[in-house]
Amino acid sequence: MANPARGETILEIGGVNHTLCLTLGALAEIEALFENGVRLDARNLVTVLAVLLRGGGSSITEAELRAAPLDPLAAASAISTCFETAL
Repeated sequence: MANPARGETILEIGGVNHTLCLTLGALAEIEALFENGVRLDARNLVTVLAVLLRGGGSSITEAELRAAPLDPLAAASAISTCFETAL
């Protein structure tokens, strides 16, 4: 169960619920990614998702995410919700 007070949200990936959390470490990773002039595209959206999942305690990798049955709209919504609740 997600704790919105901590900026957590849930995303179902392959029938399993995973927690996303915008921790300070996750925020630093995302900032470093975009600091180098990277633009947000589908590939980098998966990277951001992986970072937020690690912030939530998941060990799922980017490669596993790319191979997972992932609903892009649900993933984008979960990322957005995670940022909204954290900030």
